[in-house]
Amino acid sequence: MVACEGVVVQIINGKATQEKLELAKHFRQNMTQAETKLWKRLRANQLKGLHFRRQQVIFGFIVDFYCHKYKLIVEIDGDVHDNREELDLARENILIQNGFRIIRFKNSQVENNIEEVLTKVLDVVVDT
Repeated sequence: MVACEGVVVQIINGKATQEKLELAKHFRQNMTQAETKLWKRLRANQLKGLHFRRQQVIFGFIVDFYCHKYKLIVEIDGDVHDNREELDLARENILIQNGFRIIRFKNSQVENNIEEVLTKVLDVVVDT
């Protein structure tokens, strides 16, 4: 188990608990406007053939978008993240320590300039 600011995340042999899988399914069915907009551009390998999954459970955490080939996590931060900087940092550190790369965008970046967001995602992949 991993504790992050009073929140305990259960990690069992690197596999997701049923509860986390159900929560990820709920998030897929109820994506934010920004997540939906980005997903329309990432799904079906549309971005230079990169395969992304949405609301993927990794080490007990649910990440917004994940490209397995490059171990790249793309996070879209809305208002909910404004008061959880320490929790997000602890979560991010665990993922980075396990070899994942993370790129973050604000909702407004996705909603107002999707092309720039996609370019930045590709830049991270090219630098690999």
